[in-house]
Amino acid sequence: MIDNYIKNHKDEMIQNLQELIQIPSVYAKSKNPLMPFGENANKALEYMLDLGHKLGFRTKNVDGYCGYIEFGEGEEMLGIIGHLDVVPSGDNWTYPPFLATIFDNKIYGRGAIDDKGPVMASLYAMKYVLDNCKVNKRVRLILGLNEENDWKCIHYYKAHEESPAIGFSPDADFPCIYAEKAILTPYFSIDYSQYTNAPISIEEIDCNHNAINVVPKICSTILKIDSSILIEDLINILKKIIDEYDFEIDIYKLNDEKIKLTSHGVGAHAAHPDLGVNAISRLIVVLDTLFKKYDVSIPLFDFFTKYIHTEYDGKSLSMNYKDESGNLTLNVGKILFENNILKIGLNLRIPIHTSIKEIESTFLTCLAHYPEIQYKKVDSKPALYIPKDNYLVKTLCDIYNEEANSYLEPIAIGGATYARAFENCVSFGANLPGQKDMCHQTDEFISIDNLLFACRVYAKAICELGK
Repeated sequence: MIDNYIKNHKDEMIQNLQELIQIPSVYAKSKNPLMPFGENANKALEYMLDLGHKLGFRTKNVDGYCGYIEFGEGEEMLGIIGHLDVVPSGDNWTYPPFLATIFDNKIYGRGAIDDKGPVMASLYAMKYVLDNCKVNKRVRLILGLNEENDWKCIHYYKAHEESPAIGFSPDADFPCIYAEKAILTPYFSIDYSQYTNAPISIEEIDCNHNAINVVPKICSTILKIDSSILIEDLINILKKIIDEYDFEIDIYKLNDEKIKLTSHGVGAHAAHPDLGVNAISRLIVVLDTLFKKYDVSIPLFDFFTKYIHTEYDGKSLSMNYKDESGNLTLNVGKILFENNILKIGLNLRIPIHTSIKEIESTFLTCLAHYPEIQYKKVDSKPALYIPKDNYLVKTLCDIYNEEANSYLEPIAIGGATYARAFENCVSFGANLPGQKDMCHQTDEFISIDNLLFACRVYAKAICELGK
């Protein structure tokens, strides 16, 4: 029966997903209280609520912060928690990121796998259950709009709406996630005003477009050069430094007093920084080396190269913190220069048996050598851990394995999903085992086969958990 359902609804599901991807729902500041995350995020929400209504569900817009699509009766609620916002698209896409091009049986576009495709698969799974199965719970698809930033949407939901008794988030990997690492987002800053009269000084840094949870693929800076320095000599020194590190950094002479450096990397999700190349990190290493050749030592850069940067010096925090959920990972996601304040922002994914306080203590111990540097924790999220033999984990894992004809065990991840916002909730799909994780990457896509498979698995999960 479900095979016929998916076959009959395949084209409709694909078209609706394309239309949803075509809404560029990147977070934007808004003065409209009914659109707190911007007009495009609101359009994505209204699109899904309208579609849910047309498919025969109850819907609600929760003051523009989030919304939900629901069916069924009963005291308990089964929650499916996804999000409609996306990270910025970045450059160099093969196909436009908000066109939702289909090629080689894949739908390309920002949000295709994170998280619009899995959300659409969940909605059509709900439709199958609504029309064909008997459940004893209310089933609610909760739609967040601020997942890629600071989760204000889901905090607002929890303050104003009922939380599910059990649930899953279609925002990670199959077969099932039993643990998610803790997350720490700290910023390190200095007052740069005392360095502005140095022989070389920073005039401008441009990397504001990058999200903290994305490995930056491009970052540039403009340096002001004192007249006592021959700019051609400095450029030659820079070329040697860049060649020694084997970095991809372009040098532009703007005039006899200014040069511009543009560092190139490879974007990736901050939970998997090893899949990317960090443009900010490389730029800082080169700047620190260059400045020191002219007897200019910036404490923030010195701290970074000694204790944070891991690509060449081997001082990796990850070697000291590791458990069943994997190594600690670190992404340099932000570098800001405003009003003579220089800041570096990090995003860490911390193994489940290591406390956030322990990592902060490590930072503070290192910072004892740098009284000029200010430390600020901007955000943190505790780890999620549910034992592998828990009913929810076991049930979802068994459903996936039955459909995939596999014998896989549940896994731990570095990503953060809405599952950790609720009790008795885990993340479940839709990325397939062995498949490259395209979240936050250029040319993000979901294969049509993956989309349809996820719909089938989610339908069976709803039927089973809704009993």
